[in-house]
Amino acid sequence: MTASALWQRYQDWLYYHDGLSLYLDVSRMRFDDRFVESMLPKFEQAFVQMKDLEAGAIANPDEDRMVGHYWLRDPGLAPNEDLKKDIIDTIEAIESFAGNVHSGQIHPPNAEKFTDILSIGIGGSALGPQFVAEALGAESPLAIHFIDNTDPAGIDRRIEELGDRLRTTLVIVISKSGSTPEPRNGMLEVQAAFKQRGLDFSKNAIAITGRESNLDQLAKSEGWLATFPMHDWVGGRTSELSAVGLVPAALQGIAIQEMLEGAREMDIATRVPNLRTNPAALLALSWYFAGDGKGKKDMVVLPYKDSLLLFSRYLQQLVMESLGKEKDLDGNIVHQGIAVYGNKGSTDQHAYVQQLREGVPNFFMTFIEVLKDRSQSSIEVESGVTSGDYLSGLLQGTRKALYENDRDSITVTIPEVTPRHVGALIALYDRAVGFYGFLVNVNAYHQPGVEAGKKAAAVVLEIQRKVMEALQQEKTPIPLQTLAINVGKPDEVESIYKIVRHLAANDRGVKLHGDLSKPGSLTVSAF
Repeated sequence: MTASALWQRYQDWLYYHDGLSLYLDVSRMRFDDRFVESMLPKFEQAFVQMKDLEAGAIANPDEDRMVGHYWLRDPGLAPNEDLKKDIIDTIEAIESFAGNVHSGQIHPPNAEKFTDILSIGIGGSALGPQFVAEALGAESPLAIHFIDNTDPAGIDRRIEELGDRLRTTLVIVISKSGSTPEPRNGMLEVQAAFKQRGLDFSKNAIAITGRESNLDQLAKSEGWLATFPMHDWVGGRTSELSAVGLVPAALQGIAIQEMLEGAREMDIATRVPNLRTNPAALLALSWYFAGDGKGKKDMVVLPYKDSLLLFSRYLQQLVMESLGKEKDLDGNIVHQGIAVYGNKGSTDQHAYVQQLREGVPNFFMTFIEVLKDRSQSSIEVESGVTSGDYLSGLLQGTRKALYENDRDSITVTIPEVTPRHVGALIALYDRAVGFYGFLVNVNAYHQPGVEAGKKAAAVVLEIQRKVMEALQQEKTPIPLQTLAINVGKPDEVESIYKIVRHLAANDRGVKLHGDLSKPGSLTVSAF
């Protein structure tokens, strides 16, 4: 295609949101008019399904749940007055609590103010707050830290970073049920660290959890500083604009009303039942085209702004957990999904863009562009050229080079990184994922694979318990096969081997005997 034809295509397909000064360019996706026409009936149906979803239709038939994260930024859309009031009251409570923390009205024992935040969560309860903290928390009155895994060394590192400031750290425990292993373990580890230092954990802790959950009951019985609700109609990966994300954001001094306003503006734009003038529909169209509606190509997300570094990780969970499904809504085996990865530009032009340019063409690119370089004026690094000019030039050059080598791309452009624009980006991709799910007929709002992984881990831990009981009854080392038979799991020798190897490595009362390079010959004993 000639340069003039590309320029015309750019103008034909450019979406611009005047209120947000946000651009969406899908002109470098090579779909043609025939493809677009073929997709119109699917989108007509998707627009109706999305409208029903927002009105309170059951989106999770297997859980009998509504999906209401759209109501969070516009409570008037909630299907009843009780839900509307709950959303409004929660936001008011968050702002009041954050204000009292900042003023020192709520403070730790023996100190005038809190100095730090330690947020304990997993999945969406960690990725959303981490993304927003990186994007918007540079001038926070409280430094924020995260425990987002059950890795003991990682937990130790966070606690060591805090050092003596642990006593002035506000701990946020985020878990809908209170029984999810990773945040539960993180909470127990931090409680132990407080106890070791002679500190009362309850005087520094708040909970974000389901009402009447195990965590809710624990927090109230121990007199924690506050609790905020997690609703069963908000999934973890779409929870950033609920208490899950708004509490840590407000505590960092981030303007949460502006985030909600930006999301609300984008929601209005993405309700328009017209493919060409709906930015989320244009994204879903592009994703469908790129992967033939079957996820045949990966989505590479490349934000050209350091503060948006974590956006690709945030989208990785949102897209892959929502769309990665074995079965469609009719029960057919479809193995749907779109793989997402990325880091930031121009860093990755010195890393994996070489392969993207010349290697396996199994991807499409999403560039995230920010027009404003910095808040103050820039020096010239060359005559008439600033560092920001280089960053912009590298983005444009990479986009052009990829297209010339038959690699498609999307570009999302915002004027600057503000709470309003971060809220808009979250809402834009929320809706695009929803539309794509309707297009390919999968439930984008549940995650059976994640639950299966949790159940499998529970099985392993139950075997571990039986292994320890069996070993404590033995006076001499026994072969792995014998141990497997003794615990009633003769076909799980490999699992048992990995369990005892881990226990032995951590001096947990187990010792391995023999040649470690020949696992089948090992014997095991307790000590």
